Amino acid sequence: MSPKNLLLTFGLMLSGLSLSAHADVRLPSIFADHMVLQRDMPILVWGWAEPGETVRVVIEQQEHVAQTDAQGRWEVQLKPLAAGGPVTMTITGSNQITLSDVLVGEVWFCSGQSNMAMTVNRAMNYEQEQQQANVPTIRMFKVGGQYANEPQTEADGNWIICSPETVGGFTATGYFFAKHIQPQLKVPVALINASVGGTPIDSWIPSAAQRGSASLAPLFEELDRGRKEFDKEAALARYEEQLAKWKERAKAARAAGETPPRAPRNPVEQYERKQNVGGLYHGKVAPFIRYGFRGALWYQGEANSTPERAGWYQHQLPLLVDSWRKDHGAGDFPFAWVQLPNFGGAGRNWPVVREGMLDTLYLPHTGMAITIDVGETRDIHPKNKQAVGSRLGTWALASVYGGDGPAMGPIPQEAEAEGKELVVPFTQCGDGLQLADWKPDLTIAAIAGEDQQWQPVDRIEIDGDIVRFSSTKVRSPVALRYLWTNDPQQVPLRNSAGIPASPFRTDAWEGMEPF
Repeated sequence: MSPKNLLLTFGLMLSGLSLSAHADVRLPSIFADHMVLQRDMPILVWGWAEPGETVRVVIEQQEHVAQTDAQGRWEVQLKPLAAGGPVTMTITGSNQITLSDVLVGEVWFCSGQSNMAMTVNRAMNYEQEQQQANVPTIRMFKVGGQYANEPQTEADGNWIICSPETVGGFTATGYFFAKHIQPQLKVPVALINASVGGTPIDSWIPSAAQRGSASLAPLFEELDRGRKEFDKEAALARYEEQLAKWKERAKAARAAGETPPRAPRNPVEQYERKQNVGGLYHGKVAPFIRYGFRGALWYQGEANSTPERAGWYQHQLPLLVDSWRKDHGAGDFPFAWVQLPNFGGAGRNWPVVREGMLDTLYLPHTGMAITIDVGETRDIHPKNKQAVGSRLGTWALASVYGGDGPAMGPIPQEAEAEGKELVVPFTQCGDGLQLADWKPDLTIAAIAGEDQQWQPVDRIEIDGDIVRFSSTKVRSPVALRYLWTNDPQQVPLRNSAGIPASPFRTDAWEGMEPF
């Protein structure tokens, strides 16, 4: 065969391979062996194939047929499936894909920053938890993907079956949530884990939704101005100098048998990470937002707790919930978040972020795990994720699955002044409020009159689901702040389930810094 004919033949072979690969039915990474489908609701299944190709999906007694559109996309909607499994799903076009060991149960989308990303092997009592982790009906889909400028249709990821060998890599908050609800529900429970440490909420909301929000317009004016003023070249030049010096010190440390100092971080990468708008939603949430799941769990806020950013959280969290629900397309699915715990870090305003979380409970079908008592003064990553997961689970069992008891800790309602007292009604009290021993301190409860001079509350009295606050130093109180501090050392009020009341304030005065 002549070289010319050989090249022609080789080209035709490559062309044929390309056409064959293009014609193959493909699925998003989340549709794979060991996946869990949401029970008792219609479920969307989608993928890609050759434009105009007929695709058939079969599971249990159901068979659905679709034809791809001009872009090669197809989708079918499964009728509700009962909990159980394992079952097999087959998808057939020019090729056939068989998905095995498919379970049907409860699916929850877990997202946020490092405290959601924190794994079971970093939580307390890991060895004990590991021994009890032979639970193959708890599974996690670990989302890959990166930042993206536009919403993506595909991202990497893989399903992991819970076992003593794998549980260490599960999201701890999500795992202990699953472990809390599964004994009651007696069905498989799955977690879709899309979380990245050190990331602001700005990265997790679609950029179009943020840019279109009138409430956030001043924030974006500030961000855009900062981006123009940030000198990348100067920052990189300083980084290169620091990196060169670090290499010398690291080399000397190794030669002396010592631990090298920590390497400097690339300031441009850090800047882009913190200033990114919508990138993680586009890259890690958008590809799977239409997958069938019961609800979402959110653990984030630390990165937005600086004084200049904390006040925006009251607008950003509702926007995140609304935009995710809109893109999911199945109505107001249940959505709960973890209110920031106690922490002693300087330069933070955690009470304002907590307030933004409390205020967002006005949205329907939402909940909040109050964790003001399970943090650690010196560790922004508290190890007691068992309490965090179980409180999220308590909310789900009560609010989503129709169980008994309070769904959350006590939630304050509108306060009223009655003589020398400020009277605050609470919901979520269960069988009644409880008051632990406490000592008067501004960081526990502070009360003020019209002069806005804060004084420690020296009397707290429970009257059914109402709490009366007063101070001998304030004759006519008009405002109250409860646990308005980063790291309270006393948490007096709890409900009958032992869950603490949310921190709150009744005023709208300026000066929101922690006590």
